[in-house]
Amino acid sequence: MQKDNLTTAKDKAKSFTKAMREYFGDRVDNFSIYNLMDTPHQTFSIDFQAYKYFIITLGYDRGSFGCAINYGKSNVSLENSQKWFDEADMNIFLKELEQQLELRIPDKFLGFYGWK
Repeated sequence: MQKDNLTTAKDKAKSFTKAMREYFGDRVDNFSIYNLMDTPHQTFSIDFQAYKYFIITLGYDRGSFGCAINYGKSNVSLENSQKWFDEADMNIFLKELEQQLELRIPDKFLGFYGWK
C-alpha cells in the first residue's frame, strides 16, 4: 500500500480495502465504508465479512487503526503490532490479522473452503 498520496479518509479507506482484497482474495467480501470524516480529523470505519465466518470492523481515527470481530453491540479486539498508519507495515498487519482470525475458526471449516 502506497501511503504517500493518500490524503483523504476516503483514499485511506479504499487503500485498506484494496490491500485486504489483494492479500485475502476470496476470504474477504462485502466491504462497507462508513463514518468518513476529514475535518476536524480523519476517521472512518470499514465493515467486511472474513472467511464467511466473522464480520470484522476496522476503525481508523487520527492515524491509529485496528480491527475487531463485530458481535452486534459488542466487539472483540484483535491483537496487532501495527498501530499507526504512517508507521505501519501493511504486510505485517495483514499477516497478523490472518493469524488472529484463523486461530478462532475451526480447522475443519477452513479446510472445507480450501483455506487450510
